[in-house]
Amino acid sequence: MEPVDSHLFLIVGAALFAIGLAVVLLKRHAIVVLMGIELMLNAVNINLVAFSQYDPDRLQGQMLSLFVMVVAAAESAVALAIVLQVYRHFRTAQLDELNEMKN
Repeated sequence: MEPVDSHLFLIVGAALFAIGLAVVLLKRHAIVVLMGIELMLNAVNINLVAFSQYDPDRLQGQMLSLFVMVVAAAESAVALAIVLQVYRHFRTAQLDELNEMKN
């Protein structure tokens, strides 16, 4: 088996980040926006691991990737709890319909 070139990983990471950014900017449902943020964090992880192959003596890319995964898990747990409380209060998860906090 031949090793996969790192530029392919970077292309996949850039595509995932672009898709996640498009989801965050275009969608208005809170859960879908959270999924877009998770896509962007996973794209960063792919790029970190792809760049870490150029520094074989250290595991900084992999360790930072694990740190990003832990932060993403904590972020998703807190964000889902906030979305649940917002849904209980406003009876909607559409971000456009939440206008009481604007005042």
